[in-house]
Amino acid sequence: MRLKQLDIKGFKSFANETVINFEEDVIGIVGPNGSGKSNIVDAIRWVLGEQKSRELRLDTMSSVIFNGTKRRKAGGIASVSLTFENTKNLLPTEYHTLTITRILYRNGDSEYRLNGVPCRLKDITSLFLDTGIGSNSYAIIALGMVDDILADKDNSRRKMFEQAAGISKYKVRKRETLNKLKSTTEDLDRVEDLLHEIQNNLKSLEKQAKRARRYFEIKAQYKEYSTELALLSIGSLKEQQNSLRKQLEQEEDAYRQHDVGINQLEAVLEQERKANLDKEQALSNRQRELNSLVGNIRGMENDKRMQQQKQQFLNSNLSKLAEDIQAAEARIRQLNEDIGQYREDLNGEKRIEARLEEELNEAEEALARIRKDHGSLKAGLDQVVEEQQKLDRQVFELEKQKAINTNQIESGKREAARGREEIDRRNGEVNGLQEKIRVLETREQELQLGLSELEKAEEERLSELEKTEEQIEQLNKQRVRVSRTLDARRNEFKLTQSMVESLEGFPESIKFLSTTKSPEWDKATPLLSDLIYVEEAYRVAIENFLEPYLNYYVVPDLEAAYRAIQLLNKTQKGKANFFLLDAFASYVPPVVMLPGTQRATDLVKTDPEYRNLIAFLLEQVLVTDSEEIQGPVSEAGYILLAKSGRFIQRQYSISGGSIGLFEGKKIGRKKNLEVLEEEIRQLEKEDDKLSDRFHSLKGQLEQLKAQQGSLKIQQEQRMLNQVLQEKTAIAARLDNFESFLAEAQERLQAQGRQMEELQADNEDIDGQLRLKRFELSQVKARIADTDVSYRDVAEQLSAAATAFNEKNISFIKQQNKVSALQRELSFRERQLDEAGASIQANKEKEKTSKQEIQELQGQADELEQKLLTAYSQRKEREERLTQAEQAYYKTRGGINEMEDRLRQLNKKRQDAQILVNTLKDKVNDVKYKVSAVAQRMRIEFNIDINEILQLEPKLGIEKEELQLKTERLRGRLENYGEVNPMAVEAYDEMKARSENITQQRDDILQAKDDLEATIKEIEETATQQFLESFDKARLYFIDVFRSLFTIEDTCDLVLLDPDNPLESKIEIVAKPKGKRPQTISQLSGGEKTLTATALLFALYLLKPAPFCIFDEVDAPLDDANIEKFNKIIKKFSKDSQFIIVTHNKLTMAAVDTIYGVYMAEQGVSGVSPVDFRDFDHAMTFEVREEN
Repeated sequence: MRLKQLDIKGFKSFANETVINFEEDVIGIVGPNGSGKSNIVDAIRWVLGEQKSRELRLDTMSSVIFNGTKRRKAGGIASVSLTFENTKNLLPTEYHTLTITRILYRNGDSEYRLNGVPCRLKDITSLFLDTGIGSNSYAIIALGMVDDILADKDNSRRKMFEQAAGISKYKVRKRETLNKLKSTTEDLDRVEDLLHEIQNNLKSLEKQAKRARRYFEIKAQYKEYSTELALLSIGSLKEQQNSLRKQLEQEEDAYRQHDVGINQLEAVLEQERKANLDKEQALSNRQRELNSLVGNIRGMENDKRMQQQKQQFLNSNLSKLAEDIQAAEARIRQLNEDIGQYREDLNGEKRIEARLEEELNEAEEALARIRKDHGSLKAGLDQVVEEQQKLDRQVFELEKQKAINTNQIESGKREAARGREEIDRRNGEVNGLQEKIRVLETREQELQLGLSELEKAEEERLSELEKTEEQIEQLNKQRVRVSRTLDARRNEFKLTQSMVESLEGFPESIKFLSTTKSPEWDKATPLLSDLIYVEEAYRVAIENFLEPYLNYYVVPDLEAAYRAIQLLNKTQKGKANFFLLDAFASYVPPVVMLPGTQRATDLVKTDPEYRNLIAFLLEQVLVTDSEEIQGPVSEAGYILLAKSGRFIQRQYSISGGSIGLFEGKKIGRKKNLEVLEEEIRQLEKEDDKLSDRFHSLKGQLEQLKAQQGSLKIQQEQRMLNQVLQEKTAIAARLDNFESFLAEAQERLQAQGRQMEELQADNEDIDGQLRLKRFELSQVKARIADTDVSYRDVAEQLSAAATAFNEKNISFIKQQNKVSALQRELSFRERQLDEAGASIQANKEKEKTSKQEIQELQGQADELEQKLLTAYSQRKEREERLTQAEQAYYKTRGGINEMEDRLRQLNKKRQDAQILVNTLKDKVNDVKYKVSAVAQRMRIEFNIDINEILQLEPKLGIEKEELQLKTERLRGRLENYGEVNPMAVEAYDEMKARSENITQQRDDILQAKDDLEATIKEIEETATQQFLESFDKARLYFIDVFRSLFTIEDTCDLVLLDPDNPLESKIEIVAKPKGKRPQTISQLSGGEKTLTATALLFALYLLKPAPFCIFDEVDAPLDDANIEKFNKIIKKFSKDSQFIIVTHNKLTMAAVDTIYGVYMAEQGVSGVSPVDFRDFDHAMTFEVREEN
């Protein structure tokens, strides 16, 4: 698997679309500091799924988007794509080329793509699991991470070993299995709690059931007589209710069975996944074996090509050697001819040299005789001349001193004049500088005043800015609160509207009448529940009391009710109840009141036309705020409701209990819709106002930020500093001028004194010159008398010397000519010897090359045989790989089928839950239908509705006889005492439920055991694989470490907790030769880097990563260690690509291709590729390395 291409656009400093191709094995990325080199590494981390902004050197993840420059606007999107070639089939994908893309938008939206198809981050991480590719992979190393590895920061060593050992997938599976085990344990705890509660209740119910059975024997007769008339009305409903209850119990049992089945299937599925992991590992091993063999084949093929090229080179070299031998032989013949000619010329020139030497000796003797005569005359003349020269020197020195003095006098006069002019000029400048100081002091005062005003204005702006930000924060909180309330009201409105439109909880007859278009019935006729509205605090209490009547239609008169009854009878849609509105026209409600209570009619809101109806229904009904029962109702006929709806108390009876989740939801639904709609409108208006206020404050905030005065303050401060600096400089110049003027006056006075002294010296010099010139004239006269004789001898000496010089020059020329011929002769003789030696050496090379060609031919034949064997092995391993793939995908198919079954079971469980809820609603519908009759039966007979529903009607008994028998039995029942009428049924149901839940508990325990066994198996497999990988990595580490240091150096990898290898820390021991560090931190920076490099390459040997990225890892290394670093990278580049970000020139020279990162425009990075293999000096690098 190879990294092929990186596409960057809008990521950090890469504003333009940038494409980097990774075609070679070793790629270098270079550039100056701040050019954006490391941003390329960050881009690769980011596209592989890095979620920590700190790892990308950012404060927030949104900062990856190009932030703009002075000339460019900020980008709106950051996009990075990374393309791989799946050459080794490391990825379980059918694509040969794989491209992953990550995109982040300025508004915070982001997406991942796999070959252009949107996907999840989990899909990408799962795809690259245990391939050595990832944002936190050991294949991506920066300089700072070297210290993290050596210091084991955040357990980084262990993570690298887990990746290399390939146990990450086991850890993921273990974590998933532990989560399922936790869920199963929680289910078991819930079941145990439920079972404990049921067992406790079961004992109590058993006692109650025995007493209830005795009570039922008496009450059976009472029910038979007293409920005959009521049962005629609810007979059909009883059968329906029993059927629904049985069906509900069956569906609840089915739901629990589905739940248990899901838990069991999940446990089996987890076991299958574990088995599939082993097959996947086997497939991976066979893939690696095949890849290793293919790599060996490629190596042998490369060796074969190299041998062929070497053989061609040797054949070519043989031809060149033959040509060199022929050329050398021709050169020898030419040299022999040249040597003979040079020897003949040399003998002739030597004879001429001897003749010239004889003539030179004769000329030298004549010159010596004349020179002797000349010497005697010259001695007398030299004495007089020496006296003349002495006088000349004395005159010269006196004249020189006089001239110097005169020159100094003139220079002093000019210097004095310039000094006086400079003093006058400096006095003028001092006046000008003093005026400038006065102007600058005025300017300083103005700037100080302006700066104070600006600072005051900036403080006011910052205060206003802080105040505005606080207002925005408070406003945001208000907006969030209003938004949440608005969402809650909208959801409540939708729910209520859905319930109203679907008539949820209403019987079939109500639904029919509310939707029919028959002319016999107006479907807009209201129900009682739609006509009234009660505040939420009292809604449950009023609804519980009016529950039997909420489904009653309110019609104008009897005729409208009769038409509806006829319509229901004709369509067989059940029964409905009606309130006749005209019957309440003359009704006058009584005035009732008890201390500490409110009249129920005062709590109900309705239209005036329905007021009498509501007053009738709530006649003598009072509401109390107390949740405690105060004792029996003293007033006859009064009904007392708890405000919360927990009980309804009459003079002779009381009912109550817990409040259901949906109680209080039926009454006033339509009115509640109107209230909710108005509240939503008010909340929307408030939200709009808050939004407008928010945007207004935002605008003010931006305006305040734009009015930032710090720049003006800084500018004003700089101007003030300039004025102060200028003032200080001028003051310093004034001080310098005053010093200069004082020194100038002193110099003028000193120059005056010096000129007076020089003038006196010149007068003394004039007297001495007159005396010396007189003595010089006398000496010159004596020289003139001696000079005539001396001149004749000097002319003879000159003629003899000229003749000697000419003879000497001729002799020297002849000597040079002879020497030149001798050198040429020696040079030709050396060339002759070298040509002979060259012929002999070329013949030896020719012989050696022929032997090498024969050896290469033999090696080629042997290599060809090895290749044929390797091709056969490759075919065999490919077949084994195909078999392993088929086994893996077959098992994977089984897992997919089990996952489909699991989804189907989840769907069935969901359907069962929906059906249970539907059946519960239907049961409630039946209760609503029975409630009217049941209410009357409770008032007349004090019989609970559940007892009525358990009986069957018996026809044929006269009504009068039935009443007499009922009265007699009632007396007996009133004296019997309190009995739980539901105890027998509840006991049977709870016993059956206890047995069912016990079975479920056993199934969950079995699933828990299966999950624990799976976890144990995963841990054993992961531990074995980790230990095997650790032992291999340890040996690899020692070998690589010693190759980077020396063979005598000591190093090791140690598990600090060998009893718990999966969680143990890993200690690195590194002791270079001559050192005994206590810890790795005591090593030098280069030694640390080489130690970390040895560890990384040991892991690469264990599990080669498809590509490796080093970000300035070589920075601490010197030249010698850089050479080791580059050699080991070149060695490992056969199996992995290397991308190296570096500043080191030696590393740059060692890579195949360089990408130079630069900023042609400030803040915007660009990339330019350079291929070193196209340059001639690459051969120079190779030669130097061989030397």
